[in-house]
Amino acid sequence: MAAAGDGEDAKPTQQQQQRQPAAAGAAETAEVPYGGGVIAMLEEQWRKTKEHAETYPYVWGSYILVYGGLAAYLTWRWRKLRRTEDRVRVLQGRLRQLASAEESQVVSTPPPLQQQQPPPAGPGKPTASP
Repeated sequence: MAAAGDGEDAKPTQQQQQRQPAAAGAAETAEVPYGGGVIAMLEEQWRKTKEHAETYPYVWGSYILVYGGLAAYLTWRWRKLRRTEDRVRVLQGRLRQLASAEESQVVSTPPPLQQQQPPPAGPGKPTASP
Protein backbone atom coordinates (compact mmCIF):
# COMPACT_ATOMS: atom_id res chain seq x y z
CA MET A 1 0.00 0.00 0.00
CA ALA A 2 1.01 3.51 -0.59
CA ALA A 3 2.00 5.51 2.39
CA ALA A 4 0.72 9.01 2.81
CA GLY A 5 3.01 11.49 1.15
CA ASP A 6 4.94 9.07 -1.08
CA GLY A 7 3.19 10.47 -4.18
CA GLU A 8 1.41 7.37 -5.45
CA ASP A 9 -2.06 8.74 -4.84
CA ALA A 10 -1.16 12.05 -6.52
CA LYS A 11 -2.39 12.99 -9.96
CA PRO A 12 -0.28 11.72 -12.87
CA THR A 13 2.15 14.21 -14.38
CA GLN A 14 1.74 15.71 -17.83
CA GLN A 15 4.38 13.38 -19.30
CA GLN A 16 2.58 10.34 -17.96
CA GLN A 17 -0.69 11.57 -19.46
CA GLN A 18 0.97 12.02 -22.84
CA ARG A 19 2.47 8.54 -22.75
CA GLN A 20 -0.85 6.86 -22.01
CA PRO A 21 -2.70 8.13 -25.13
CA ALA A 22 0.35 7.40 -27.25
CA ALA A 23 0.38 3.82 -26.01
CA ALA A 24 -3.37 3.53 -26.63
CA GLY A 25 -2.93 4.90 -30.17
CA ALA A 26 -0.14 2.40 -30.84
CA ALA A 27 -2.38 -0.43 -29.66
CA GLU A 28 -5.18 0.76 -31.98
CA THR A 29 -2.92 0.89 -35.02
CA ALA A 30 -1.43 -2.49 -34.18
CA GLU A 31 -4.90 -4.04 -34.32
CA VAL A 32 -5.46 -2.88 -37.90
CA PRO A 33 -4.26 -5.63 -40.25
CA TYR A 34 -1.76 -4.65 -42.95
CA GLY A 35 -3.49 -3.58 -46.16
CA GLY A 36 -6.96 -3.87 -44.66
CA GLY A 37 -7.25 -0.54 -42.91
CA VAL A 38 -7.39 1.82 -45.87
CA ILE A 39 -10.00 4.02 -44.24
CA ALA A 40 -8.07 4.06 -40.96
CA MET A 41 -4.89 4.93 -42.82
CA LEU A 42 -6.64 7.76 -44.67
CA GLU A 43 -8.11 9.09 -41.42
CA GLU A 44 -4.66 9.03 -39.83
CA GLN A 45 -3.15 10.87 -42.78
CA TRP A 46 -5.98 13.42 -42.66
CA ARG A 47 -5.33 13.94 -38.93
CA LYS A 48 -1.61 14.48 -39.52
CA THR A 49 -2.28 16.92 -42.37
CA LYS A 50 -4.83 18.83 -40.31
CA GLU A 51 -2.39 19.04 -37.41
CA HIS A 52 0.35 20.30 -39.75
CA ALA A 53 -2.00 22.90 -41.22
CA GLU A 54 -2.90 24.14 -37.74
CA THR A 55 0.78 24.27 -36.79
CA TYR A 56 1.95 26.08 -39.95
CA PRO A 57 -0.98 28.17 -41.22
CA TYR A 58 1.15 30.55 -43.33
CA VAL A 59 2.68 27.69 -45.30
CA TRP A 60 -0.75 26.28 -46.08
CA GLY A 61 -2.06 29.74 -46.87
CA SER A 62 0.68 30.21 -49.43
CA TYR A 63 -0.08 26.77 -50.93
CA ILE A 64 -3.72 27.73 -51.28
CA LEU A 65 -2.87 31.10 -52.77
CA VAL A 66 -0.35 29.79 -55.31
CA TYR A 67 -2.11 26.63 -56.40
CA GLY A 68 -5.55 28.22 -56.22
CA GLY A 69 -4.35 31.05 -58.45
CA LEU A 70 -2.82 28.57 -60.87
CA ALA A 71 -6.06 26.58 -60.98
CA ALA A 72 -8.11 29.73 -61.58
CA TYR A 73 -5.80 30.83 -64.42
CA LEU A 74 -5.88 27.40 -66.09
CA THR A 75 -9.67 27.25 -65.77
CA TRP A 76 -9.97 30.69 -67.36
CA ARG A 77 -7.68 29.73 -70.27
CA TRP A 78 -9.50 26.41 -70.77
CA ARG A 79 -12.89 28.12 -70.96
CA LYS A 80 -11.51 30.76 -73.34
CA LEU A 81 -10.16 28.00 -75.59
CA ARG A 82 -13.52 26.21 -75.57
CA ARG A 83 -15.39 29.42 -76.47
CA THR A 84 -12.96 30.05 -79.34
CA GLU A 85 -13.44 26.50 -80.63
CA ASP A 86 -17.22 26.93 -80.48
CA ARG A 87 -17.02 30.15 -82.49
CA VAL A 88 -14.79 28.46 -85.09
CA ARG A 89 -17.27 25.57 -85.41
CA VAL A 90 -20.15 28.00 -85.98
CA LEU A 91 -18.16 29.89 -88.62
CA GLN A 92 -17.17 26.64 -90.36
CA GLY A 93 -20.82 25.58 -90.45
CA ARG A 94 -21.85 28.89 -92.00
CA LEU A 95 -19.03 28.62 -94.54
CA ARG A 96 -20.14 25.09 -95.48
CA GLN A 97 -23.71 26.29 -95.97
CA LEU A 98 -22.58 29.17 -98.19
CA ALA A 99 -20.31 26.89 -100.21
CA SER A 100 -23.05 24.29 -100.73
CA ALA A 101 -25.58 27.01 -101.67
CA GLU A 102 -23.15 28.50 -104.18
CA GLU A 103 -22.35 25.06 -105.59
CA SER A 104 -26.02 24.16 -106.00
CA GLN A 105 -26.66 27.50 -107.69
CA VAL A 106 -23.82 26.93 -110.14
CA VAL A 107 -25.03 23.40 -110.95
CA SER A 108 -28.70 24.37 -111.38
CA THR A 109 -28.17 27.30 -113.78
CA PRO A 110 -26.47 26.65 -117.12
CA PRO A 111 -23.65 28.99 -118.03
CA PRO A 112 -24.84 31.93 -120.14
CA LEU A 113 -23.96 31.88 -123.81
CA GLN A 114 -21.34 34.41 -124.59
CA GLN A 115 -22.07 36.37 -127.72
CA GLN A 116 -19.20 37.93 -129.51
CA GLN A 117 -19.55 41.61 -129.60
CA PRO A 118 -18.70 43.27 -132.88
CA PRO A 119 -15.69 45.58 -132.84
CA PRO A 120 -16.59 49.13 -131.97
CA ALA A 121 -17.52 51.21 -134.99
CA GLY A 122 -15.87 54.48 -135.52
CA PRO A 123 -12.42 55.82 -135.83
CA GLY A 124 -9.60 53.78 -134.43
CA LYS A 125 -7.21 54.90 -131.86
CA PRO A 126 -5.55 58.15 -132.66
CA THR A 127 -1.93 57.85 -133.42
CA ALA A 128 0.59 59.81 -131.54
CA SER A 129 2.23 62.54 -133.55
CA PRO A 130 5.88 63.23 -133.19
